[in-house]
Amino acid sequence: MSKTPVRAQAKGAGTVTAGRNSAVGEQASTAPKKAAKGVKGTRGAGGPAVSAGKDAGGAGGAAGSGGAAGSGGKRAAAKKTGAAKPVKKAVAAEPVKKAAAAKSVKKKTAAVKSAKSVTKAAAEPESRTALVRRARRINRELAEVYPYAHPELDFENPFQLLVATVLSAQTTDLRVNQTTPALFAKYPTPEDLAAANPEEVEELIRPTGFFRAKTKSIMGLAAALRDEFGGEVPGRLEDLVKLPGVGRKTAFVVMGNAFGRPGITVDTHFGRLVRRWKWTQETDPDKVEKAVGELFPKSDWTMLSHRVIFHGRRICHARKPACGACPIAPLCPAYGEGETDPEKAKKLLKYEKGGFPGQRLKPPQSYLDAGGIPAPPLGAAAPPATGE
Repeated sequence: MSKTPVRAQAKGAGTVTAGRNSAVGEQASTAPKKAAKGVKGTRGAGGPAVSAGKDAGGAGGAAGSGGAAGSGGKRAAAKKTGAAKPVKKAVAAEPVKKAAAAKSVKKKTAAVKSAKSVTKAAAEPESRTALVRRARRINRELAEVYPYAHPELDFENPFQLLVATVLSAQTTDLRVNQTTPALFAKYPTPEDLAAANPEEVEELIRPTGFFRAKTKSIMGLAAALRDEFGGEVPGRLEDLVKLPGVGRKTAFVVMGNAFGRPGITVDTHFGRLVRRWKWTQETDPDKVEKAVGELFPKSDWTMLSHRVIFHGRRICHARKPACGACPIAPLCPAYGEGETDPEKAKKLLKYEKGGFPGQRLKPPQSYLDAGGIPAPPLGAAAPPATGE
């Protein structure tokens, strides 16, 4: 009977021993976890801490690994502090960059304001009354900019103006002005030109281009003036358009500038600008003439033509308008099609606006008083630009 308690006691002892072993095992297994928590981001230190924890019952090893973690954290913080220094410099430089950007933007403020006002106006449909007012205001502004506007063909009488206008087709007024002195010196009257040798006339007007067709036109109109009008240029539209090579545009040039009778000259510059300004969308010259004529009184027609053509040649160019130097930019629906930077736009100005010679060899005195420079004769070098 004494064996039974002994066995029971042995079993109990075994149970206690197993429990102790289990507790030690749990403590040993928890040590690596605690060490891992202490070593945050330093996995290399975690390894020795775990093994040390096993040898020293888990406590000393865990403490040691915590110390390693602390020193690792300080080094990491030190690295972060060192990296922050250049960032502070960059932050300090930001106001300088912003100031430089603001300075460049400030130069374009006026242009942007004009663009915004034009865009706002374009977004709303323009009434007929508003169109008339805007068109007439543009004309008044151009009158202030070009008080010296004039026909840019040299002439001394209606016959010379008529011939010069016919020759100006598909060429510049400058080239015509450089060519006509020799022509008129040899053939001063319609009778002289009508009796001329065609080959000699062709040679004289060759620089204007299409010289054969133009020779037929000017000799034909000279013969018609001699035979039908007594050698005098008529002052009526219906008579002028009957002459060879003379259309409505040429007739209005002669009527307005040789006889003082109102007329609208629709050349390429005039047609381009009135479409940009939304005065009309017509492309046919006769329809453009009618549409624009309805916006202005007849008394304005001739000078309006000169001002618009002057503006088209000097500022509102076909390919690259100088929008940034345009005095009527706030009134123009097409603002922004060309260069809007004032300094860059200024370099695009032509003739007297850019300091260059004009197209006439003998311009009016008012043009010279305004700073205009006479054009050089054919074959002569142009004088250098003088600036504004």
